[in-house]
Amino acid sequence: MVHSNQFRKEKDTIGEILVPTTAYYGSQTQRAFENFQISGKRLPRSFIKAQGIIKASAAQTNVELGKLPENIGNAIIEAADEVIHGKWDHQFIIDVYQAGAGTSQNMNANEIIANRATELLGGSIDPSMNTFRVHPNDHVNMSQSTNDTFPSALNIAAVENVVQRLLPAVLQLQQELQNKSNQFMHILKTGRTHLHDAVPIRLGQEFSGYAGTIQFGYRQIESTVDPLYEIGLGGNAIGTLINTHPDYPQKVIEEVSKRTNMPFRAPTNLFSFMQNRNAPIRTMIALKELVIHLIKITSDLRLLSSGPRTGLAEITLPSVQPGSTIMPGKVNPAILEMVHMVCCQVIGYEAAIATAGMASQLEINVMMPVIAYTLLESIDILSNAIQTLTTKCINGIQANEEICKNWMEASLSLVTGLSPTMGYDLTAQIGMQADTENKTLKQVLQELGLLTEEVEKALNPEKML
Repeated sequence: MVHSNQFRKEKDTIGEILVPTTAYYGSQTQRAFENFQISGKRLPRSFIKAQGIIKASAAQTNVELGKLPENIGNAIIEAADEVIHGKWDHQFIIDVYQAGAGTSQNMNANEIIANRATELLGGSIDPSMNTFRVHPNDHVNMSQSTNDTFPSALNIAAVENVVQRLLPAVLQLQQELQNKSNQFMHILKTGRTHLHDAVPIRLGQEFSGYAGTIQFGYRQIESTVDPLYEIGLGGNAIGTLINTHPDYPQKVIEEVSKRTNMPFRAPTNLFSFMQNRNAPIRTMIALKELVIHLIKITSDLRLLSSGPRTGLAEITLPSVQPGSTIMPGKVNPAILEMVHMVCCQVIGYEAAIATAGMASQLEINVMMPVIAYTLLESIDILSNAIQTLTTKCINGIQANEEICKNWMEASLSLVTGLSPTMGYDLTAQIGMQADTENKTLKQVLQELGLLTEEVEKALNPEKML
């Protein structure tokens, strides 16, 4: 049984619907909530914040252009500021998997801000009790459409998270890997190709490769930031600026820039912005490239730390937690495993965005909610994973210098140093004989009468670096 004091009646173009009495959202949000009980997932805080920034900027601009009464505009700005600061996050209830393009998400914001603005002006969130109310479409959504505000909110949220969270985390990782490279540069070890012995390398050189790879990933992600600064506010439904003041697009983008302290600008081609999600797709590709390299690096670190008695054990990772419910004292490379899992998820997310990007048809892409969720979730979990990797793993890696030395001296690939003087065929024969007879290279060379002072120098790993 529905109790009358728990719900209020609202009416829209479809008809009447019951909305919870305490809800700041209205009929359209309630319908979407009932229609899309899909995942329980919501668009993240960063996106809601960006919606609030757009609504406040639009209201300020419309007041300045004389399209919106000042008292209504100021109330909308105050309500939108509360959205920006997270006061009404619990009122954003729409599932990620919702009506195409994000109309429901836009109306969720419009209705919350309209009802809160009405309340600030002395009215009630129950429309039946007001002679006048701030209207979610006529006032809060003035000069806007879902089709221009939703992708703009996505770009705002994405660039803020990339600049303020992801890039600093990647840079910190690169710097710590470089620190380890410098710290380990004096340590000689055997290299490995195809997981088999190769010529010597310095442990610091190995880590230098990791640092350089992450530096490249940083630059790739950094290059995707500039396109994200293009936001198509004012494009309205399909990019024709219908129902907007001629000065609105420039002024509203200037207002967004002022509120975010970031250099947002109008798109080079507004119709291209409305039709496609170029910048998010490109950003996601850069994230995928980074995680491919992260998988390689974390896999290497797991191999290099394997053991500690029956593996390579050339490095020791910090112990962060017990590793087994049955084997007492076992410690696993938990942080590296977590990062690998996050990377796998991001690769899957990139495929989702690529597929959703292909769904652009004619004037808009109706898959924007899943693109927004997937990109922002990727940035979020990757930022967290990289920061955790740096602080809980890379910082505390120690080199096992003696083990590195022992593996290197046992490596048959040292025979490569003899090739310039003895030739490939004889050198290969010496290496194979040492392997077959389980002897050292020096023992075989001694037996063959080939161990001269010059040969001993050629077998010195320092001479091979």
